[in-house]
This record gives sequence, C-alpha cells and structure tokens, in this order.
Amino acid sequence: MVAVLSAVGSALAWFLVRYFIVVVMFYLLAYVSPLAGFAARTLASWIALVFCAIYGVFASIALRLSGGSRWQSAQWATARAFKFTMSLLTGITFEVEDPHDYLGGTRPAVFVGNHQTALDVLMLGCMFPKYCSVTAKSSLRNYPFLGWFMRLSGTIFIDRANSKDARSAMRGAADAILSQRQSVYMFPEGTRSYAQEATLLPFKKGAFHLAVQAGVPVVPVVVANYSHLYSTGKLRFLPGKIPIKVLEPIPTTGLTTDDVTALTESVREAMLQELGPLTIQGRAQALATATKGSKSAPIAVPAPTTAASDKGTSSGVSL
Repeated sequence: MVAVLSAVGSALAWFLVRYFIVVVMFYLLAYVSPLAGFAARTLASWIALVFCAIYGVFASIALRLSGGSRWQSAQWATARAFKFTMSLLTGITFEVEDPHDYLGGTRPAVFVGNHQTALDVLMLGCMFPKYCSVTAKSSLRNYPFLGWFMRLSGTIFIDRANSKDARSAMRGAADAILSQRQSVYMFPEGTRSYAQEATLLPFKKGAFHLAVQAGVPVVPVVVANYSHLYSTGKLRFLPGKIPIKVLEPIPTTGLTTDDVTALTESVREAMLQELGPLTIQGRAQALATATKGSKSAPIAVPAPTTAASDKGTSSGVSL
C-alpha cells in the first residue's frame, strides 16, 4: 500500500510540475500572442477549479463536524477560494454594486442571475452570499471532488428530465429555506447563453415557483456581458473588470402559483433593463484600459437587445 501511494504521489507531482511549466510558458508567450494568453488562463482556471473543489470537500467536512449551522457557510467559503485563486491566475475581477447590502441583508431569499459561461464560477466567488446554496443538475452529483463537495455542502440537485423529482426537489428547497433560513442562488435561463450581446435567454419558472412557495423575496443579480474579455468561440481570455449590480428585492408575500408567470416576466424585464447600461459601462472601462497601452482592444459595444442568443452547454439550474 505504501509503495502504491508513493507511486501515485510521484506521478501526481510529475504531472503538476509539468503542468505548471506549460502554463508559465503560455503566460510568457501571451505578451506576443493572445491565443497563448487564452491557453494559459484556461489551463490555470482548470487546475484552480480542481484545487478549490478539493478544498471545498475538506471545508465542508470540517464545518459539518464543528456543529451548528456553520456548514451553511461551506459554499461561501469555497466561493471565496475561487475568487482569490482565479482572480490571481486570470486577471479578471468582478466588481459588485450593492450599496444597500441586499446580498448580506436579505435572508432567506432566492437570488437569480444571468448565466453566460463557465467563468460564472469566478463571478459567484466574488458575490456569493453567506448562508446560501446553489442548485445543480443531478448528473453532477457523482462527479469526483465537485460532486462530493456539492453533496456535503447542501447543494440542491434537480433532475430536469423528471418533472416529478424536480417538484419534490423544489418542495425540499422551500422547506430548507424556511427551516434553516438558507437562501438559494439559481440561474433562471437554465443554460449558459454564451451571448455576445447584452441579452438574456427566456427564463424558466422554477426559481420563481420556489420563491412563491417559500414566501421569500426574489433578488435579481445582473452581470454585464463579458464576451469582450472571455469567449471560448473566439479563443479570447483577457484580464479586466466586470461589473455586477444587485437589484432591489422583489417580495412574493401573498402571491400564488397563478402569479408566477407575471413574476418571471417582470424580473426578466428588470434585469434586461439594467443589462444594457451595465455592459456599456464594463466595456467602456475595458476600452479606457486598452487605450493606456494594452495591445488587445475589446470588441465593439453591442446595443442592448431582447433577442435570445444561441444556446450552449446545459449547466446550472432551473425548471
């Protein structure tokens, strides 16, 4: 057994050293090639994701063993790990505009945000509230490290292929919200949009059914479109700042199932109204930075639109 562990440890060390060397080489080449910068930041993000997921597993175990409600902060603690490691490795930061502290002062609540790419992991790291849980596809439950962390930290898994199980999951989520004062963060678009413009996909209603069922407010979180900094289709991964705006909570007290459609549409419209100006703000900052000496200028600022973009890889959560 000792020999096996030693061999595994040696192989892992061999892999990590060479992985590190490759990443550093790409970072050095990034000064002359944007494609090398894309490769460097992508590889660095992958390894950061793995290490933060491992950290999340041990943090969740430690917080559960400590007793009380500390385990409810496991996802917040892991989100902060994502923030510090990925911001350092990618040069991308998300700046949160929340002057009224809706993130910290609204509990419990259903937080809803737009879902663009896998980079939203870093976005959540920068703004994820304490005492909050994400929801995720049930297929992620058995993923090594990530799935273990999700189960230990109280993630709500939803099987979107089985509406009966999904409804049961929502009932369980509503019970957790009320009994544990545990908030939930959801992506009502239900998939990554990979949008190149300031737009939103149509919203699914699961998050809003949950909010109405639990009688808690919906807190919209709007993230500026950041395709000028990160786009897998265009092999673009540049450092920069991306603005986020937290909107005023929308109460659901007294609402019923009959009101869910109107609630869904009103929240989407409120987010869409903010998305355009927020995107222009973010790209103006990037343009100002580029004119100070960066060789990579951002793409043109698109006009806000309500058209749905092409759908991408399914991820995250909603019904």
